[in-house]
Amino acid sequence: MRASFGTGRTRTAPCPAMTEPRTLVIIPTYNEIDNLRPIVARVHTANPGVHVLIVDDASPDGTGDLADTLAAADGRVHVLHRSGKAGLGAAYRAGFGWGLQAGFDILVEMDADGSHRPEQLPTLLAAVTTGGADLALGSRWVPGGDVAGWPLRRQLISRAGSLYARLLLGLPLRDVTGGYRAYRRNVLEGIGYAGVDSQGYCFQIELAWRAVRAGFRAVEVPITFADRQRGTSKMNGAIVREAITRVTRWGLASRRAQLGALGRRG
Repeated sequence: MRASFGTGRTRTAPCPAMTEPRTLVIIPTYNEIDNLRPIVARVHTANPGVHVLIVDDASPDGTGDLADTLAAADGRVHVLHRSGKAGLGAAYRAGFGWGLQAGFDILVEMDADGSHRPEQLPTLLAAVTTGGADLALGSRWVPGGDVAGWPLRRQLISRAGSLYARLLLGLPLRDVTGGYRAYRRNVLEGIGYAGVDSQGYCFQIELAWRAVRAGFRAVEVPITFADRQRGTSKMNGAIVREAITRVTRWGLASRRAQLGALGRRG
């Protein structure tokens, strides 16, 4: 089976072994050579039956070559090479497409830097396999959730961002910007994920919003978020500004549509 999503070269990926359900953890990478081997090892120590897809955006530090080495040694590891750095949203869209074509039942978003603890993945998976959820979101801001190593100011900014999106978009979720998630395949197929062109925080908000609007059941699972120990964060001011701008535009458009509907009924 030849991966055919995204841009750039791909490596041949063996078909995943039959498991129930078939689960794929998608890990986007750009210059994560120090983090990649440990995170993949932790994923499989805690979750031996899952497969991992590394989506590398032509990392100049050799992350893509290391990914190929890991894949050659373990049939549960696959690699999708892209031609350049195109952002988190684009990497996940490519990974979702690869995973859906490969026949996986559950697709998971996970950071490469260890901030999403693979040891907590079984709880997210249980929510969608036996808990009746269509989408399980790892949440820092529900009872039992926590962050490790964040100053109060950063916690307040993150909480405020989620609150802003909740209020404008009418989302029944406490942590809408988090990126540790498990989707049933029918959710991604039903929300038109390929048309989501947002990045970073905004990408996560838009996916959750589309899922809730489409009638899928989203459940928040408490997690402990740990700040990265190695490497450099890819988040920047432009991504934050994009989230504020788009959420504001979506929220206002939604309110106008609601008022228009009320006017027509009146």
